[in-house]
Amino acid sequence: MDISSLNMYTSYITDSASTSKTESSLNLDKDYSQSTDDELMDVCKQFEAYFLEQVFKQMMKTIPESEESSGANSTLVDYFKDNMIQELASQSTETNSLGLAQMLYDQMKVTYSV
Repeated sequence: MDISSLNMYTSYITDSASTSKTESSLNLDKDYSQSTDDELMDVCKQFEAYFLEQVFKQMMKTIPESEESSGANSTLVDYFKDNMIQELASQSTETNSLGLAQMLYDQMKVTYSV
């Protein structure tokens, strides 16, 4: 398969990469006053993962791109780079490396008196 034939997939990949699975899983309109402890912690971890993902993406923007990174190859690399960043953010959150989720959880427990 020729690389130039991948151009028809670039718009699909670009659209799906722009909305991360973490971002789409956040439910910010829900009322958490009746939530269980597990639900609150899950929401806090989702937020921490989203926050880390955004930080990592901004860090990646500071790295200069080479002249070779253009066209369909660049789009595919960007797609897989976004997936890698999402996974790294999720794994970092699960290992409590930042501690933001725990701080949010403690504050939500006080706010919602759960």
